[in-house]
Amino acid sequence: MDSNDESLPLNTFHVQKLLLIINRLHMLLHSTALLFLLHYRVCFLFQHSESRESHLLPWLLVFASEIILSFIWILNQAYRWRPVSRSVFPQRLPQDDKLPTIDVFICTADPTKEPTLDVMNTVLSAMALDYPTEKLHVYLSDDGGSPVTLHGMREAWKFARWWLPFCRRYKIRDRCPKAYFSLEDDDHSDFARSSSLYMADKQKIKEKYEAFKEEIKTFRKDKAFSRDHPSVVELMQESISDDVDDVKMPLLVYVSREKKLSHPHHFKAGALNVLLRVSSVMSNSPYILVLDCDMFCNDPTSARYAMCFHLDLKISSSLAFVQFPQKFYNISKNDIYDSQMRSLFTVQWQGMDGLKGPVMSGTDLLKLKEYFGTSNEFIRSLTQNYTRDLAFGKNELLEEPHLLASCEYEIGSKWGQEVGFLYGTVVEDYLTGFVLHCNGWTSVFCEPSRPQFLGSATTNLNDILIQGTRWYCGLFENGINRFCPLIYGPSRMPLLQSLCFAELTYFPLYCLPLWCLATIPQLCLLNGIPLYPKVSDPFFIVFVFIFLSALLKDLHEVFLTGGTLHKWINEQRTLLKDLHEVFLTGGTLHKWINEQRIWMMKSVTCHLYGCLDALLKKVGIREASFLPTNKSEDNEQTLLYQMDKYDFQASNIFIVPMLALFTINISCFVGGVYRVFLVGDCDKMFIQLFLAVFIIIVNYPIIEGLVIRKDKGRISKSVAIPVILATVALLPFFNY
Repeated sequence: MDSNDESLPLNTFHVQKLLLIINRLHMLLHSTALLFLLHYRVCFLFQHSESRESHLLPWLLVFASEIILSFIWILNQAYRWRPVSRSVFPQRLPQDDKLPTIDVFICTADPTKEPTLDVMNTVLSAMALDYPTEKLHVYLSDDGGSPVTLHGMREAWKFARWWLPFCRRYKIRDRCPKAYFSLEDDDHSDFARSSSLYMADKQKIKEKYEAFKEEIKTFRKDKAFSRDHPSVVELMQESISDDVDDVKMPLLVYVSREKKLSHPHHFKAGALNVLLRVSSVMSNSPYILVLDCDMFCNDPTSARYAMCFHLDLKISSSLAFVQFPQKFYNISKNDIYDSQMRSLFTVQWQGMDGLKGPVMSGTDLLKLKEYFGTSNEFIRSLTQNYTRDLAFGKNELLEEPHLLASCEYEIGSKWGQEVGFLYGTVVEDYLTGFVLHCNGWTSVFCEPSRPQFLGSATTNLNDILIQGTRWYCGLFENGINRFCPLIYGPSRMPLLQSLCFAELTYFPLYCLPLWCLATIPQLCLLNGIPLYPKVSDPFFIVFVFIFLSALLKDLHEVFLTGGTLHKWINEQRTLLKDLHEVFLTGGTLHKWINEQRIWMMKSVTCHLYGCLDALLKKVGIREASFLPTNKSEDNEQTLLYQMDKYDFQASNIFIVPMLALFTINISCFVGGVYRVFLVGDCDKMFIQLFLAVFIIIVNYPIIEGLVIRKDKGRISKSVAIPVILATVALLPFFNY
């Protein structure tokens, strides 16, 4: 940093005033309309006694659904109260010798679902960060204890001796080898197309990378670790005979914690806590960069961006972590599965940043070294000036880490309860971030124009819904335990911040109104029971306004944050509130529709199963489980995704509910139209007819999968026919 820059801020933030005004005006108008809706429903209970007695159940069910939707909407508005954006100035940071040290944590668990080559690319991108080499330490946790992963680490260390000097010499921006060599041109280098030496070096490095890939792919494991395996800690520092001159390399450590079936291992939180302990007696950095194993560093300056906040004296004393958005390199144009989670990482995290900061989620850089177990070496590491001489003999250096990685070390300590990443949930990042905020810490959201980290998104329907079931189970169980944000939070953090956390935990409750509104109004349409005001009734305007208000707000946000109309339709399976939000995040109408579509699909499947799973765990019927998300590529599935075609080769537990609800809406619509023309009560049944039409249109891909498509991803006839016939056969029994 120049002396002239010392007085300049490392970061600034800006309240988005126009968006703030739009949001608050929408809140006022929409909440007013909701009050009128409440008035309309309550008045029904005191009028028309005969109608009330015969149609009370469907009315109460629809009313309860509207109350739940209104409750979640109120929670959701906390994100929109004070949206902010931030700018950082890494060029104003101190000189390299004054920067703090950083430990990078990467976790993997299953080399079949998380391909070793992709994990090693993440490791190499972290090693190549534009940060002082002697202050950078990279740790990989291998929860599977796989020989393939350990071999991959050794080979990555060898390749890094070539890769790192190349990146430094030519100032390469794409420092993940897989990403670098997949680019069609050389615009990523300042030396592009201008140096024959550069092109020669690039070709040489490419040959080294191909040999590195082949070595990993052809490695044969002589044995596989069982679910019970001892701790393994290996420091990659062996001398290597090659043609590379002495290269400055960051510390690289492989850690596989001890596992026994008789001891709980607490999933990813347990792995991260082992890395916390092991790193404390090896490098003991005050800052930790946590990466998903498939989330490579896309910008070598990402650590410096985070330091612009951690070294800001105005906020650093209370700053727990800097949250970066998760972005993905394999997203299709219209993102039919909403894999990039547009609303979460733009609208919601920016909104929380205007309060006390976003939730911890996947990719962040945090300050977390803080009961502790029996290791004297680890307890000494808690002092700020503790350092460990890495020149010790290898056996002496690794003796303490092996103890800290044992499965019995945490017994009798506060690890996972008050120390480290918290246990008791599969969403350890959410719970740890929530408790940090409750204890007075803050966080910030950093989203530079160039994505700092890029990962591999899930691109098939089955894995999306399995992943969603795990997430929503973990989130909802935090809404019904002692850490309930609406009970535990308000006395420990601002009310609006508590509402943001509450929205995350109760979001899966969308399953209840979605199931109700996808069945009850349609069945009542078939039976001639009106549940909504007539077109000629003034309250008809209220229902139309709420619908359009919700959808248009969401569409606006999608466009502001980079979405499309197709994506909105996929998410919209919510209503016209979401339309506004699609525009906000830079989208299109296609993207917006896609967001609505996948939202409906998730709500009737993984939201429901997640809530049921959480309730069963609450009463002790089920135990917590964790399955890594499948990140291995399937060319046929990827092709379908890129063509915006849904892959319906999913588990029947997901396909059957979607088919049943779609059949109900088609059947009731046909019967409803016949009834309207026969009886002439379109005025009373218009909203229910429209609701059925809306659900059918948004879920048009199901029709494609049933009767049009002939590819591998179509809906299986052996599944569809029994479900459709059984649903139609049961419809006559639903008479109110």
